[in-house]
Amino acid sequence: MAEPVLQVRSETRTTVGLESEAVVVGGIAAVLGGAAGAIAFAGSAPPIWGGWSIGLLAAIVVVILGVTASYVGYWRARHLTGQEWRLTLPPWKFILDATNVASVHALIAGIGTIAGFVLLSLSFRGVTLDGWVAAVSVSAAAGLSAYWIYLSVSKIDTGKLSMLLVLFISITVLTSMATASDPLWWEYHFSLLGTLGDKSASLFNISLIIAGLLVTTFSLYLQRDIRALFDTGVLRYRWSARTISTLFIVMGLMLAGVGAFPLNVNATMHNICAAGMSVAFGLLLLASPLVLRGMPWTFFAVTGGFFAAMVGSVILFAVTGYFNLTFFELVVFIIIFGWIATFIRFLSATVAQAQSEIAD
Repeated sequence: MAEPVLQVRSETRTTVGLESEAVVVGGIAAVLGGAAGAIAFAGSAPPIWGGWSIGLLAAIVVVILGVTASYVGYWRARHLTGQEWRLTLPPWKFILDATNVASVHALIAGIGTIAGFVLLSLSFRGVTLDGWVAAVSVSAAAGLSAYWIYLSVSKIDTGKLSMLLVLFISITVLTSMATASDPLWWEYHFSLLGTLGDKSASLFNISLIIAGLLVTTFSLYLQRDIRALFDTGVLRYRWSARTISTLFIVMGLMLAGVGAFPLNVNATMHNICAAGMSVAFGLLLLASPLVLRGMPWTFFAVTGGFFAAMVGSVILFAVTGYFNLTFFELVVFIIIFGWIATFIRFLSATVAQAQSEIAD
């Protein structure tokens, strides 16, 4: 009877240890951020946002320290309960996964920091702060971001990664749309956002590249989870794991290609990548009933709904002309990432249920 108690205590110590490490990392980041703010704004009264401002420096510091905290957290978490599978990864896969996860966390934190300081500047119009207050502000942003990032990457799993992808792509694309230099970009096509030659275009293209690489990272998590479902007898075919992970790799590479080859740089490659992603996604939907046989029937019902929505959007665009090109692309974009998030949530829940039944 003593063994379960010892196990619970061990897991508690692991959780407390992780929390303590995150606090230490956040504290170090706060000190470094504060030092950067004190040096940058010594003897000056910087604005909250606009030009060389507190918000701009805070965002830069958050991204740099966020990447560092993410790498450290990802590396140290490989011995945590449920994360031991990272030890089995070849070095190049470990580095690729860590880099993708770090990039997404750092950019989300950086954009969130910018949004926070923009809102503060709008709330306190015309306010300037002295160098010490500015340093404390940068310190707070750096410390809180590093703390969150360290905890998040240490506990990352398939379900959390899917939510992170949806959050990342939503924030970056909406930011690109809202800050585009041409307010009428939507009259043309979605890809125009990556061709405007401004900061919003750079953000749009970089976010697609990182999102694509993150989708390829899913293949590591999906292959592990799908193999677990086969081993427990939930799924019927051993090759399901390799098939699904391969299609996700193709989708991810094609999405990254859309960002790497903007329409004004190489229209042929841009269109090939966009079409390739759509084809890979279509194969995922059509092959799911066979490849993922054994998943809950509700998953296949939802997949059928996504497929119907895809067909309906094609009809509304190509046949009736009700959708313009931009809206059609946006709807397809939402369908693809909506299905990915739904699939991964179902997969995570099914794995958890199968493991629970085995434990019982």
